[in-house]
Formats: sequence, C-alpha cells, structure tokens
Amino acid sequence: MLDGAAAAPAAEIDAARFRSVLGRFATGVVAITAVEPGTGRPAGLVANSFTSVSLAPPLVAFCVAHTSTTWPLLRGSGRLCVNILSEPQLEVCRRLAVRGGDKFAGIDWTESPGGAPLIDGALAWIECTVEQEHVAGDHVIVVARVHDLDGRHDADPLLFYRGGYGRLA
Repeated sequence: MLDGAAAAPAAEIDAARFRSVLGRFATGVVAITAVEPGTGRPAGLVANSFTSVSLAPPLVAFCVAHTSTTWPLLRGSGRLCVNILSEPQLEVCRRLAVRGGDKFAGIDWTESPGGAPLIDGALAWIECTVEQEHVAGDHVIVVARVHDLDGRHDADPLLFYRGGYGRLA
C-alpha cells in the first residue's frame, strides 16, 4: 500500500485466461531428480518454474504442485539434481511428467557427485538440498541450496511456451 491508499479488491481471475496470458512467457524446462530413499530407484519430475535466487549463499527455486506424488519421494532423498533439459529431450520431459510407472525406463543417466540422477544430454546440472518450502496457492515454492553444478553440453534449451514445447528459432 502506497501513501495510505486502500488496496483495491482483487478481481476474480479466470484460471484458463490466467494460464493463457502467463503462457506467453517462455520458460526453460528442468527435470528435478533424486534417488528414492530405501529403494535406490531414480525418481523425477519436470518443472518450468525454475530460477536462480541468490549468489551468496547459492540458492535456486522451483515450484511443485501439491498434487505431485513424486515430490514427497524427492524431498526425502537428501540430494536433488536439477537437470536443465535440451531441445532434443522432449521425450525425457514427457516420461517424467506422467504419474506412476517406471519413469526412468529408457532414460540414460549417471550419478551426480552426491548420487542424484544426472540425465544424459542435459545442458547443465545443479546439485542441491532443500533449504525451505513455502506454500503458495496450489503449489509449494522450494528454495534449494546449491552444492555443486556444471554445464555439460552446448545445445538449444527445451522451451515451454503457450502450452507447448519448442525451441529457439
């Protein structure tokens, strides 16, 4: 509130219109991965809400829907790996976006220094641990501390724009 002016009541925003308008902001796509505690199996989800937060300390953030069945597995794993996906990795994105099943079937990966799945072909990886979680509407904002990172490939990023996937032209 500026100069004591009363805040205007929030207008009712239609969810479809909200999605359509914000979909005009192009974002990259990341796969957030970890090894499932107790099973040793890789687990992962995709997000297009990823950003750097702070240089000192090094922090990143991403958003996860409350309905995610994968996030509880990742949260309990210790180390996470944020894989920045490249344009040819649309199939990786699609596999990790589904519910249930063996999401990693057919996805080649190695271990990050802390043991999280580092997906082959990713442009870069960022290994981190959960620092904070903030409830925000139908999502949780996860702030994570970076422990290690590296760029791997020079290629175009996988982009999400207007409800679909694409590449730089």
